[in-house]
Amino acid sequence: MDASRFLHVFFFLELILHCHCKASLSGSSDVKLLVGKIKSSLQGNSESLLLSSWNSSVPVCQWRGVKWVFSDGSPLQCSDVSSPQWTNVSLYNESSLHLLSLQLPSANLTGSLPRELGEFSMLQSVFLNINSLTGSIPLELGYTSSLSDVDLSSNALTGVLPPSIWNLCDKLVSLKIHGNALSGDLPEPALPNSTCSNLQVLDLGGNKFSGEFPEYITRFKGLKSLDLSSNVFEGLVPDGLAVLQLESLNLSHNNFSGMLPTFGESKFGAESFEGNNPSLCGLPLKPCLGSSRLSPGAVAGLVIGLMSGAVVVASLLIGYLQNKKRKNSIESEDDLEEGDEEDEGGEGKLIVFQGGENLTLEEVLNATGQVMEKTSYGTVYKAKLSDGGNIALRLLREGTCKDRSSCLPVIKQLGRIRHENLVPLRAFYQGKRGEKLLIYDYIPNISLHDLLHGISFLFPSVDYLSCYLYSVFLLNLVV
Repeated sequence: MDASRFLHVFFFLELILHCHCKASLSGSSDVKLLVGKIKSSLQGNSESLLLSSWNSSVPVCQWRGVKWVFSDGSPLQCSDVSSPQWTNVSLYNESSLHLLSLQLPSANLTGSLPRELGEFSMLQSVFLNINSLTGSIPLELGYTSSLSDVDLSSNALTGVLPPSIWNLCDKLVSLKIHGNALSGDLPEPALPNSTCSNLQVLDLGGNKFSGEFPEYITRFKGLKSLDLSSNVFEGLVPDGLAVLQLESLNLSHNNFSGMLPTFGESKFGAESFEGNNPSLCGLPLKPCLGSSRLSPGAVAGLVIGLMSGAVVVASLLIGYLQNKKRKNSIESEDDLEEGDEEDEGGEGKLIVFQGGENLTLEEVLNATGQVMEKTSYGTVYKAKLSDGGNIALRLLREGTCKDRSSCLPVIKQLGRIRHENLVPLRAFYQGKRGEKLLIYDYIPNISLHDLLHGISFLFPSVDYLSCYLYSVFLLNLVV
């Protein structure tokens, strides 16, 4: 069949499988995912001696740099492979065997960080430091709900730190990305009062991060070690930093200025603050002239400047809103039905449809994700928004819908479809690296057996048998 017809069949199949007669498709095991996606991505164009052990001729328990655990929490032992229950072949397909740890420091890795890391539901630690990995940190890394330790130091990673990294906040203990080429402002956690209570080590030094001191770090009360050295940060060091029980602090070689907080006598040496703006003062550096960080004249100038800026911003905002209102009043109903595109800072495109008008690109990218299902078309996440609501995100398989000119008309046509037995498409996201997300209302999974035999009274309007037969028909058509 041609590409356009295939896309229609594929997206209709996605809608059918999201209705209440949802059919279950078996996904790949963690072992297959590691060999099929992770290995090739990390090796790049050159083979790694450590990764050469990842093949069917070597028992899975002897693969170097990885640790495995079963769903019940018991670790995989080599003695398990010799038992009648398991063989090396059966472990390849065992869905209850999960990747627990990926430890490959100094492994001569030259590829990039695979976005499939977000599909390991029980992954707790990733140590890929001291390699030559390039490219950006994928936003999918923030969807790994169990990650507690991440070390990507001493690579050649570029781009910005994805906002989704703070989705790991609840369980994250250590985050180290020292010595890369990451840039831009540090993103804030999606939840304004996030404390990352378990986070003890945060090392962002040796990059090209800019902007003012990320003040939300002062809410991380469990932090013991903080390194922001050798970046392009500027402005004041906040007083709240002194409240933390820090044992190690390095803010050297930035452009910080003004008066340092009072950390206590001799707690940190001058080397923790060297290489900043010459105006940086206070213990352990030179004394400040006067007790205030800003002179009265500077304070008065700042107030006047802020007031003037507020007037300008208010005028621009009023003009923008009036212009937007005029534009909205002349837009046709068909244009509204096809959705609006949103592009925030080059992060990608978000197309919203009826019922998804309140969604924003920031909310979608910062939503806390939990893997619900892996299918041959991609991975489904249950994502929690900052207001407490839930949405379903389907991350399409790489290579799907490559031609944007023929893909988007189909997406927009599907976005207009509304039927009582179908879960409507609320929005579609395409990132700058080609990642694609279908965004639906979240509906808890209900098996086909339950719908046909147990709880049909919940959805009296659904013809379950017809829905089931239509799903089978579409599946056969795709095959």
